[in-house]
Amino acid sequence: MRELLKRRIPNITEEACDKFVAYYELLIDWNARMNLTAITEPDEVVSKHFIDSLAAMPYLADGTKAADVGTGAGFPSIPLLIMRPDLRLTLVDSLQKRVTFLNEVCKTLGLRAECVHARAEDFGRDPNRRASFDAVLSRAVASLPTLLELTVPLLRVGGKAYCYKGDVGEELKSAKSALHLLHCSAEVVPVEADYGARTLVICTKNAPTPAAYPRKAGMPSKKPL
Repeated sequence: MRELLKRRIPNITEEACDKFVAYYELLIDWNARMNLTAITEPDEVVSKHFIDSLAAMPYLADGTKAADVGTGAGFPSIPLLIMRPDLRLTLVDSLQKRVTFLNEVCKTLGLRAECVHARAEDFGRDPNRRASFDAVLSRAVASLPTLLELTVPLLRVGGKAYCYKGDVGEELKSAKSALHLLHCSAEVVPVEADYGARTLVICTKNAPTPAAYPRKAGMPSKKPL
């Protein structure tokens, strides 16, 4: 694992390397008791989880306040925090068991982050959270129209949602209505990967989100905008 990390991640420090190894060990240990990931081989975890999670790193300014919606096992936020401890991250997941795991990861690795048990729809309607983030991250969560409704309300005007995707052509077409209703624009950035098409869809919030969004829990996925 250590050699893989040094070979695949440019300029990685020994401290970051140690944290990635510890994260991997926790991931495999907890995965035996709960479903965190189907990807467990070291080389695949490094490329498909760790390196993929770092795709948004060049776009995040120092001290960016960001939310990771539907973080699951901590992707992309934990790898980003390992490499960029300056980031102010809030990790949001709907399953308490995963939040317990994330708290253990942060404690063991010495990472400063807030881990929150909440549905994305409820989190986005919380007046203390809504329109308060510079960036929102999401990876392997939902189709783009649904994802926009779950992420854009959390952004301040001018903030950006970074949606980790594969081939996004058809999803982008289906997201036109959501982009219009949520007052945002999208840019697709290719991500270099050796296992298939990877892209970042970067959505910029251009005006305040209408009060109706996000709709109540379940609606964004059942009836996408």
